[in-house]
Amino acid sequence: MKRILSLIVALLMLGSLIALSACSSNSVDAEDGEDEEDNSSAAGYQGEVNVYNWGEYISPGDDGAMDVIDEFEKKYNIKVNYTNFETNEELYNVLTNSNSTYDVIFPSDYMVSRLREEGMLAKLDFDNIPNYKYIDERFKNMAYDPDNEYSVPYSWNFVAIGYNTEMIEEGSITGFKDLWDPQYKDTGILMFNNSRDAMAIAMQLCDPPIDPGATSFTREDIDRATDKLIEQKSVLKKYVMDQVFAEMEGNQSGLCTYYAGDIWTMMENNENLDYCLPEEGSNLFNDAMCIPANCKNKENAELFINFMCEPEVAAANSEYITYGTPNTAALELIDEEMLASELINPPDEYLDKCYTFSNLDDDIYAYMQKRFVEACSSSAEVSSVEKKAVNPAAVWTVGAILLIVIIMTVIIIILDIRRALKNRGRINKI
Repeated sequence: MKRILSLIVALLMLGSLIALSACSSNSVDAEDGEDEEDNSSAAGYQGEVNVYNWGEYISPGDDGAMDVIDEFEKKYNIKVNYTNFETNEELYNVLTNSNSTYDVIFPSDYMVSRLREEGMLAKLDFDNIPNYKYIDERFKNMAYDPDNEYSVPYSWNFVAIGYNTEMIEEGSITGFKDLWDPQYKDTGILMFNNSRDAMAIAMQLCDPPIDPGATSFTREDIDRATDKLIEQKSVLKKYVMDQVFAEMEGNQSGLCTYYAGDIWTMMENNENLDYCLPEEGSNLFNDAMCIPANCKNKENAELFINFMCEPEVAAANSEYITYGTPNTAALELIDEEMLASELINPPDEYLDKCYTFSNLDDDIYAYMQKRFVEACSSSAEVSSVEKKAVNPAAVWTVGAILLIVIIMTVIIIILDIRRALKNRGRINKI
């Protein structure tokens, strides 16, 4: 009986503890909810917009310039949740393989085409984007969005060449072919560490040339470009991306190819640097603002895109990233020295020589990536050794030695056989 009473008391006490724990938990949850509600209320935002952009690709307000995100939040009372990606491929993987959802994204031209073809973009309501009127006609009806339904151009630029005039005579660099010239090897030649730009440059130097702006390539095209890149290894210092800034600004290398706006920035930081617009023509690329099909705040997204097209905002962003702006009204507000540079605002005749990347089939793009990795990893020393002429005297010497060794070996074998036969005869007689 005592055991039963003890068990009953224990069960009652356990029940009380559970009840108290539940009450305490509910109380904490309620307090947390109140705190969250208070924080949200304190922020005072009436909505949000989730933006996914390249790193350092929007004016943050440094040196008295416009803080674009802050200005948008103040003007519309909408919170901007801002995150970055490093490559178009990373952007694509996040959109397709994660639970993250974004309202505004900034893909490059060929990626806009891919996302559009795969049904991953929402059509824009241009009634909500009246500032689209400022976009230059040159950047409308592009191949990646021929009917201007899914994108608004944000920036544009092209690939140029930078070089150090303390190491290389001023005016002597004229095109991409100079990146293969042995006379500049000791200055330190730098090449793009990404397959599209590097392969495109190599394609232009093939004989006959391959059009890097083609809508499709064969594996043979990619193999030819790969061979050209492997040829360059004997004079190349390294493949780089953002490391190019330290190399060129610090006088550690003398010759590079990179994005024109970034070369302009390097020149600002090192007076020894100059530039060249490649005579072969170059990659003219566009980055655009788009809305994913699964976005949650489409009206806020269109409001944000329209804000980015305001002339003052477009000018601030262009000055910060040092890339060209497709916004015609913004051109009147941009720093005159910057606007006068061909790296920011090249002549129309040169732009007409440029090409743009197209979206490639997955298997061809994968093959390009594979061959580029092989080109990067192939040994320059091995390649140069294979191409060296063979010394004829050395060949004859090695051949003579081998012949003598073979003759001596044959003689020794014959003598051994004769000796063995004589010995066998003696044994039989015994």
